[in-house]
Amino acid sequence: MFDGTLLDPDRCYRASQSRDARFDGWFYVAVRTTGIYCRPSCPAVTPKRANVEFHRTAAAAQQLGFRACKRCRPDAAPGSPEWNVRGDVVARAMRLIGDGVVDRDGVAGLASRLGYSERHLNRLLTTELGAGPLSLARAQRAQSARTLIETTDLSMTDVAFAAGFGSVRQFNDTVREVYATSPTELRRRRGRSTGSEANTVSVRLPARGPMAAEQLLTFLALRAIPGVEHVERGRYSRTLALPRGHGVVDVAVDLDLGGAADGVHATFRLDDWRDLAPAVGRIRRLFDLDADPVAVDGALSDDPHLARLVADLPGLRVAGSVDPYETLVRAILGQQVSVAGARTVTGRIVEAVAEPLSFTHPHLTHVFASMDRIAAAPTSAFPMPARRIATLQGVARAVVGGDVELDPGADRETIVDELCRHPGIGPWTAKYVVMRGLGDPDVFLDTDLGVRHALAALDLDPAAAERWRPWRTYAMHHLWAIL
Repeated sequence: MFDGTLLDPDRCYRASQSRDARFDGWFYVAVRTTGIYCRPSCPAVTPKRANVEFHRTAAAAQQLGFRACKRCRPDAAPGSPEWNVRGDVVARAMRLIGDGVVDRDGVAGLASRLGYSERHLNRLLTTELGAGPLSLARAQRAQSARTLIETTDLSMTDVAFAAGFGSVRQFNDTVREVYATSPTELRRRRGRSTGSEANTVSVRLPARGPMAAEQLLTFLALRAIPGVEHVERGRYSRTLALPRGHGVVDVAVDLDLGGAADGVHATFRLDDWRDLAPAVGRIRRLFDLDADPVAVDGALSDDPHLARLVADLPGLRVAGSVDPYETLVRAILGQQVSVAGARTVTGRIVEAVAEPLSFTHPHLTHVFASMDRIAAAPTSAFPMPARRIATLQGVARAVVGGDVELDPGADRETIVDELCRHPGIGPWTAKYVVMRGLGDPDVFLDTDLGVRHALAALDLDPAAAERWRPWRTYAMHHLWAIL
């Protein structure tokens, strides 16, 4: 779709004229004559070519004075899959902004994590995306504010600070500028009260179809940690350790839609509403909701060995992670044991070491064990071989000491190299962490026994994976699925 920096206006215009929802989130259509910007799929967009322009982000359109369309709600479009495919500085910055880093640590904190000066980072983002980090974070705050306004009964003052605004005035001005209406009017339009439980908010998380939701829930159910996760038909629940406190999410997936779903519904309960944006972002990564399944399926179907597998499971999603550190722990615990065995051991460690959940839930009791608790726990808390305990606690101490950093903006190749320097962590474990913990769509675990068996069944050797780039992660999950 892109050449890496510039949009092709003619291709964008053709996509918007075809109302192709697959391009929602890839770019935005701004209409000069109305001052409104829309999704490419918006049925209200019928302007002449001379009257439209295209932008990589909603923030870029907002910065130029365009208001969000009230019909298609472009600010709530699925995220661009480009940021998962790419590993450069701009993509890493976008993943960190989505996790709320600018709201918590400012642009200085974002630049520090990426190893760039604030000025250079601002120049990079503005050149490619048409908006700097502050504008990108502001667009995210506006969307969080709208969600809270329309789905909760929080006071407007509470909404303003929960969404990350520095003042009520800033909140009011931004909502008026982005949505061409006041916060009070947005709430009035929602009609009667949502009827949600206290301290909860329900959000529809959009996604591109098709979506093999049952396959994804089955994958998560097989690995669900007692007390941390709970899965039943069409519903997934788990605890969240967020920057400002605990949270719980209940995700509902309509399995009767036959893979044609355009998203999932999530209900969040949080200690601090300022954690809403990062909580949403983490569930989007866990459910791989920013994927472009049509592009992935089309590319893999070009290989006759995979075509049947893709046809049998269209819209396959790769389960990500709500926390890369959790993924690292689970990958170490899963070394040389079955999935069921790893699940049992992890559950026991959580019960012995992890922090109890700050509020009650019918199935959930703990957040996942943090690295500082794992590092400080006695070895008796870990029911596994001494060598693996040493690996787990050694890397946990490295994390606590700042020698290992995993976050959505981490450089993936660097992480693999850093992890492999720790005794007991090899390429399989490190790449698995990058695949699930950091959402890399192009990982292939060629030494994995299941992958080897699946390749043999298809009369292929590991070298075949080279032609599946940049979607080798999805190809590998198709191979696992046939087992």
